[in-house]
Amino acid sequence: MGALVWLLIPLFAAIGAGLWGSWANRTRKSRGDGPELDGYARFRAAMEKSHTGS
Repeated sequence: MGALVWLLIPLFAAIGAGLWGSWANRTRKSRGDGPELDGYARFRAAMEKSHTGS
């Protein structure tokens, strides 16, 4: 019986982690790749300007 109690502790921990993960992720909106691609385009433009100036 004691072994079953010790096996329930990780089970409850896994259930709690799953509930917390779903709760923590509830407000995240899918932004897509737009902001990242815009930043990369600005980076590439800056790199091209620095090479053409020399």
